[in-house]
Amino acid sequence: MSVSQLEDGTIVLEGVCPIEDAEPLLRLLSSGPGAVVDWRECDGAHTAIVQLLMASGARLQGPPRGRFLDRFVGPALRGSQT
Repeated sequence: MSVSQLEDGTIVLEGVCPIEDAEPLLRLLSSGPGAVVDWRECDGAHTAIVQLLMASGARLQGPPRGRFLDRFVGPALRGSQT
């Protein structure tokens, strides 16, 4: 699984996050307000993962490792948080 949670509550996305990780990510994002997502080791993400990040308003620690995510998805996510 490419979605995990650290002891401090930070949600970590690693490698390529497939659609199967959408439900676990939703559970983690729903567990409390003010979620922080570290996606510095994320190479790619299914659109369902991106949509969850966008809808949640989670604070992202990044940039992501994946070039496409960094160039196109990151700016879209930052725009959704304003």
